[in-house]
Amino acid sequence: MFKTVLVANRGEIARRVLRACRALGIRGVAVYSEADAGWPHVGDADEAVFIGPASPRESYLNTERILEAARATRAEAIHPGYGFLSENWQFARACEEAGLVFIGPPWAVIRQMGEKVAARWLMAGAGVPVIPGSDGAVKDPDEAQRFARVMGYPVMLKASGGGGGIGMARANDAGQLAQAFPAAQRRARAAFGVADLYLERYLEEARHIEVQVFGDRGGGVVHLHERECSIQRRHQKLVEESPAPGLGPDLKLRLTEAAVRGARAAGYVNAGTMEFLVDRAGGFYFLEMNTRLQVEHPVTEEVTGLDLVQAQLRVAAGEPLPWRQGEILQRAAAIECRIYAEDPARNFMPSPGTITALRLPAGEGIRVECGVAPGLVISVHYDPLLAKVIAFGQDRVEALDRMRRALAEFGIEGVKTTLPFHRAVLSSERFARGHVHTQLVEQGAFNA
Repeated sequence: MFKTVLVANRGEIARRVLRACRALGIRGVAVYSEADAGWPHVGDADEAVFIGPASPRESYLNTERILEAARATRAEAIHPGYGFLSENWQFARACEEAGLVFIGPPWAVIRQMGEKVAARWLMAGAGVPVIPGSDGAVKDPDEAQRFARVMGYPVMLKASGGGGGIGMARANDAGQLAQAFPAAQRRARAAFGVADLYLERYLEEARHIEVQVFGDRGGGVVHLHERECSIQRRHQKLVEESPAPGLGPDLKLRLTEAAVRGARAAGYVNAGTMEFLVDRAGGFYFLEMNTRLQVEHPVTEEVTGLDLVQAQLRVAAGEPLPWRQGEILQRAAAIECRIYAEDPARNFMPSPGTITALRLPAGEGIRVECGVAPGLVISVHYDPLLAKVIAFGQDRVEALDRMRRALAEFGIEGVKTTLPFHRAVLSSERFARGHVHTQLVEQGAFNA
C-alpha cells in the first residue's frame, strides 16, 4: 500500500479521499490555490502545498505544479477526484512518466473513452447498443443536416472530445441545427481544445441510468448496480438514487451485463461508470463512460455497504478486486441531492458570495459530504458544488422520508442555493412515484 497520496482536487471530494487515506493508514497531501487557503480540505490533510492563483489553469489544472507538489512531499500516487484533471489522459500519462501512480484507469483507456466517437465504435463492437448517430465527426452544418434528415429530428450535437454536457445542443429542425452548430463548436473548443462535433438522434423523455463498474489489473470486472440520474439541469445531474425506481429485473440484468461487457472491452481498471439512456419502450443505449469516480458514488456505497474510494486505492496499489460479483448486493435504498451555489429561480445561475451561516442535517440514515464552512467565499472560478446530502433507508419510501427531513434541516445563508429546488422535487408526487425523465427540469416540473 502507498505511504503517501496527493489529492489533486479541492472541496468535498478532496475531503472524501483524504478520509479514505486515513482509514488505510496513508499519509494524505492536499493542494490548494490562493482562493482556498482556509478551506476545510487543507486542514484535513497531513500536509498541504500551495500551487498557485485562484485561476484553475494556474493551479488545479496546472500539471507541472501538481507534479512538483507530489515530488516535494514524496507522494507515490495521485488521486484526481472528479472534475479538473480526472479525465485528462495527458495528465495521467504525465503521472506515469514521473513515476507516480495515477489512481484511475490507464491513460490510454481515458483517451479512448474520452474520444466519444471512438468510444461508440468500441461499444458497438462489444455488442453494447449505441444511439443512432453519425459515424464520426461532422465537419459543418450542411453535413450535419444530411445526417439529421436520415435519422429524423430532433437531434443532439455533441463534442467529440469530452462530455459532462459541455458543447451539447439540441436541434428540432434544420434551422435550429444551423444556428446551434457554431456555438457548440466554440464551447467544445474552449473546453476540450478540439471543436469536432458528432450527431446523435435525440431520445424524447428518456431516463438516464448509469451502472457503476470496477476493474482490476488482472482483468476482473464487476458492477455495483445501477443509479437513476434523470433529474438534471443543462445535462448535469442534481439528484441520483439507487435502486432505479421501476426498473424491471430483465432490463436491469441486460443493463448491468452490457456495462460489464463494455468495461471489459475497454480494458478498464479502477472505478468507472457506464452511462445509458433508456427510452420509453424500455430500449437502452450507451451514452458515455465516465473514467473516474462519480460525484454520486456515496449512493452506491450506502446501498452496497462498500467503500469505493478505499477500493480505488487498493486496486491502484496492485491489489485484486476486493469483492466478487455475487457478494455485491443492494441491501438498501439511497438518494443523493447535490447542493449547489446556484439560483434555481434564475435558471440555475451561479451565486458566488460569502457563506454567512451553515446548518447541516444529521440523524439516522443521513450522510453529508460538505466542502465548505461559514466565512468562506464561493468563487466564480470553480464548480459551485457546496455539499451533498445522502439519505438511505430499508426501502425507497424510508429513504425519501429521511431526505425530506434532511432538506428541511439544511440551511445555508449568504448565497443562493438549490435547496428550494430539491425540496420541490422531493415533495413532488411524480418523483415519489418514480416517473422521471431527463427533460422534467426544463419542462418546469419542479418549480419551487
